[in-house]
Amino acid sequence: MPALPRTIPQLTRLRDALLKVRAFSTLRYREYRLLWGGQVFGTMGTWMDEVTRGWLIYELTDSVVQLGLVRGIQVIPFVLFAPLAGSAADRYSRKAQLVVAQLAAVAVYAVTAFLVLAHLIVPWHVYVSAFLIACAQVFQQPARASMISEAVPHEYLTNAIGFNSLMFNVSRGVGPALAGVLIVAFGTGGAYAVQALFLLAASVFTFPLKPVAHAAPAGGRRESFAKSIVEGWKYGWTHETVRAALWCVMLASFFIVPFTTLLPVFARDLLQVGAVGQGLLLTAMGTGAFFSAALVANAGHALPRGMMMLVAGVVYGLSAVLFAVSPWYGLSLAAMTLAGLAHVHCNVLVNTVVQTYSEPGFRGRTMSIFGMHQAVITVAAMALGFLASAAGPRWAVAVMATAGVLSMMVLNLAMPKAKHIR
Repeated sequence: MPALPRTIPQLTRLRDALLKVRAFSTLRYREYRLLWGGQVFGTMGTWMDEVTRGWLIYELTDSVVQLGLVRGIQVIPFVLFAPLAGSAADRYSRKAQLVVAQLAAVAVYAVTAFLVLAHLIVPWHVYVSAFLIACAQVFQQPARASMISEAVPHEYLTNAIGFNSLMFNVSRGVGPALAGVLIVAFGTGGAYAVQALFLLAASVFTFPLKPVAHAAPAGGRRESFAKSIVEGWKYGWTHETVRAALWCVMLASFFIVPFTTLLPVFARDLLQVGAVGQGLLLTAMGTGAFFSAALVANAGHALPRGMMMLVAGVVYGLSAVLFAVSPWYGLSLAAMTLAGLAHVHCNVLVNTVVQTYSEPGFRGRTMSIFGMHQAVITVAAMALGFLASAAGPRWAVAVMATAGVLSMMVLNLAMPKAKHIR
């Protein structure tokens, strides 16, 4: 007990020193701290679900096609509701939208856990839960992203998004490994129960956020939802910088990102490392992503964002090709680490460019368009599943990733100004 008075000042000095580091400086802002804390728990549950749902459907059906289809069902909410979610984030309470979406995810995970533990789970339950979780994610994404832009000064936005990505990838590293351990120890039901608890914790962080008032509409009248959606799409397409960034993330999302859909096949059948091995593959990707996010969080606006996001897209594709052809688990772990490094540089810098160059009144809608890259991933995951059933998983991943590398090169030629985005 006598040492306690000396310990508290030491911790205070350590805290003050960390806050002077640019990567941690965004934590000085209360609203950002709450958003950040909520994202840590929310993404932990999301990354656990990457392992849990895939393992569950493969366990129930033993089908690589259904691995793609269970991701494919998630495309429907993104196509139907993403424009609506973006417009709602620009019109109504972003905090309320985020809280409701998180609590909906808690309910879905809890019900799924009950069905598994009661031995009542059948494949269609997995599809329904995938659809409902996608609905929750659709409404969370534009609300949370727009709130980050409001929580910190403009000059700290890249640092804030980078630091969010840093914590996102801590969850990305820990979540899959935790899911693998829980599946081995308690089955997928135990993993889903923990996912529900994590989303509940995310909601606890969101409740204290202060609601932010929206600017009054011009002329005193609010435009219709339909017109609001159309105007958001027009803005995203006509703004050259925003358009270039969106093309970058969409191409990567279609050709490269979906290779992780086939991880259960690689882990169980090709590399023969099981559920824990699959979790460690995603953990390796998360480790690479962590260091990448740390660089972005610390460098901030100093990064040449346009050039970096294009180069990262090329490296991402090459790392997926390496993973596809690797016959050794150690080399596969290295490829996943490199993929994580490239993925974050591409995704975070695109995210920052879209938020930085979008006007505040359009930010929810442009971020909903950005969020639709999840729909692109699910469509591509379905295509990858069918291609894998026809040509084998190694060929399927290698062909798609190679096409991704070529598409990034074409984007650089078609939009030469993209590499000069700051």
